[in-house]
Amino acid sequence: MQILRTKPIEQTLADSDEPGRRLKRTLSTWDLMIMGIAVAVGAGIFSVGAKAAANFSGPAVTVSFAIAAVACALAIMCYAEFATAIPVAGSAYVFTYATMGELLAWIIGWNLILELFTAGAVVAKYWGLYLSKVFSLVGLNVPASVQLGPVELVWGPFLIVSIFTVLLVLGTKLSARVGNFFTIIKIAVVLFVIVVGFMYVKAQNYAPFVPKAVPAHGTDGTAVLKQSLVAFASGEAPAQYGLFGVFAGAALVFFAFIGFDVVATSAEEVRDPQKTLPRGIFAGLGAVTLLYILVSLALTGMVPYTTLAAADQPTLTTAFEAVGNTDAAKVIAFGSLVGLTTVIMVLLMGLARVVLAMSRDGLLPRALSVTSEKRSTPARLQILCGALVALVAGLTQVDVLEEMINIGTLSAFVVVSLGIIVLRRRRPDLKPSFRVPFGKVLPIVSALLCLYLMANLAIETWIYFVVWLAIGLTIYFAYGRGHSRLNERFAEARSAVTPDHEALDSASVQE
Repeated sequence: MQILRTKPIEQTLADSDEPGRRLKRTLSTWDLMIMGIAVAVGAGIFSVGAKAAANFSGPAVTVSFAIAAVACALAIMCYAEFATAIPVAGSAYVFTYATMGELLAWIIGWNLILELFTAGAVVAKYWGLYLSKVFSLVGLNVPASVQLGPVELVWGPFLIVSIFTVLLVLGTKLSARVGNFFTIIKIAVVLFVIVVGFMYVKAQNYAPFVPKAVPAHGTDGTAVLKQSLVAFASGEAPAQYGLFGVFAGAALVFFAFIGFDVVATSAEEVRDPQKTLPRGIFAGLGAVTLLYILVSLALTGMVPYTTLAAADQPTLTTAFEAVGNTDAAKVIAFGSLVGLTTVIMVLLMGLARVVLAMSRDGLLPRALSVTSEKRSTPARLQILCGALVALVAGLTQVDVLEEMINIGTLSAFVVVSLGIIVLRRRRPDLKPSFRVPFGKVLPIVSALLCLYLMANLAIETWIYFVVWLAIGLTIYFAYGRGHSRLNERFAEARSAVTPDHEALDSASVQE
């Protein structure tokens, strides 16, 4: 069947070198490591860690982070093996196309767009909130939004997305240098949080380490929709905390690790990818995991988790304000602003690279994959992605779709993990510089763990996800399947061999 055909790896590599659609290899191991830290530290520490502790895990949020880190590490091993075998832009989409066929590749690409677009808009929205907090902490009364006729625009997200869109158009290496500068600043702020936070730690705040499950808020259908799928399937009443809460927290804080699959999308812009990619990805993951666990220990040791739960929007500053250290809260608010800045940059870059790979293959309009002759960046595509993210972040309540980021990422992780097994069976001749150890065991464990984390996301997230998939499948069958370059190549090859229509139909049936 046409939709199950795989794209030959040799053709994928050849397409990445097509004149007018190629990217320039400029990134080093250091750039990749910083890129992973840049997107992960801001996304996890400054956005969702406190929320997971407040609403799901309590002090056991450290365990939630550890579970998410293990799931990410297993999946990233699979990404590293794929990326060293097929070092082109597109990440999980490209890997799936080479192993499991066009339809599933489209679904994964569509999910990556969901992940990166939603993450970019959500983080930009958080950036705007932190900008307002910084202004208020220094005594400035700057309105967070402006009225443009009938529309209210939150200008902070719009501003930051516009700035980094311009930088990415000017060049990936330039953007990486700017990102490196901001990342060093925010790492310093995180270390400040850890050192100062541990000065306020009280052992009694860690008890109970796993809070007893309690009924979830709400008496109508809302509580059921907020319940995890696995809890609903087990017949449990809607609840917070407990063992299910620890895994629900892990599913939420998995958002903190999305940076590492984004890093894999840059494979085509990396110098010596066979060595550089594994080193950069794993060095960044190790550093980030250590920072997450230390910060979560400080956060939940400073104040009881119930104090965090009492806040409308619990953040790191909530804990420092609760212990009376407003000066530290100001530093953290500034660090949060800086931290989220680099996250937006990497997400915008990853989004453009995934769409570029899909448009090269004809599943999306080919005009989107044209790159700049001077800078070898997908300028028109980067501008389009930036404009859409800026508009959604500035004009909508996109933060309500936060968990959609995780389900998109986890679905890609599942397919990539299983794809390694398929790749080894179909192409034993490939010798990637990195291979996942222990044969099939770790890829299967990775897929199962990611599936379980998906099952711990809320029912309403699954409903949104199904709607998103339905839209994607409609676009594929209405446009992508008919414009697929792989389909065109197969059609041309069949016509050359069997020009007679009857013979062609017979050959198609035999396939």
